[in-house]
Amino acid sequence: MFFHKKEPIHVVNIDEANPRFAQLLLEQFGGATGELSAALQYWVQSFHVENPGIKDMLQDIAIEEFGHLEMVGKLIEAHTKNVDQTEAYKSTLFAVRGMGPHFLDSQGNAWTASYLNEGGNVVRDLRANIAAEAGARQTYEDLIKLAPDEGTKKTLVHLLTREISHTQMFMKALESLGKLTDPFFGAIQPDETVDIYYNLSTNGKQDERGPWNSEPTFRYIADPVADKQ
Repeated sequence: MFFHKKEPIHVVNIDEANPRFAQLLLEQFGGATGELSAALQYWVQSFHVENPGIKDMLQDIAIEEFGHLEMVGKLIEAHTKNVDQTEAYKSTLFAVRGMGPHFLDSQGNAWTASYLNEGGNVVRDLRANIAAEAGARQTYEDLIKLAPDEGTKKTLVHLLTREISHTQMFMKALESLGKLTDPFFGAIQPDETVDIYYNLSTNGKQDERGPWNSEPTFRYIADPVADKQ
């Protein structure tokens, strides 16, 4: 059962309508890193999960993302309202699509389910979600830098903040499964190359070394040769 409360989860106010910025905001309504993508991704994933706590977390976050979609929609509505006769409005996608949000990104590409990343394994899905939140956070940061007024910026900062919160939740869920730092999951055991780092990008000088290619986790192969077997 779903029900909708008319007040958004966080206040949405703008100081002055800016339809050009509203077109940029479409990225978080109908774009790949947008709130619709996140909400549907987490909601669908929840049906794959047997762990009741993680299932509940995914559904809670999915519903919050629908609330965020509403906030972005209200921002777009406010930035395109009563400005349809301005040159700024006429230079945007809204001139032919009408005011308010649409399931398009900032370039006019239609939303597609190919944006969703879900695969039926809780570890895989939680890791995909961390990446999704990172993408959304980056988009919000770019939007905040371009925000034309303080009211818009305040709403976007809240949305960015919640992306960080969700990332932490997904990381804690992985940690509860013992899979936050363990790369292995599934039933198929890896072969003997699992701890090998191949030095395949070299400039003939000193190659870079770090924990990603050093003992005790990895055996470093400085000059790899083809396996003849």
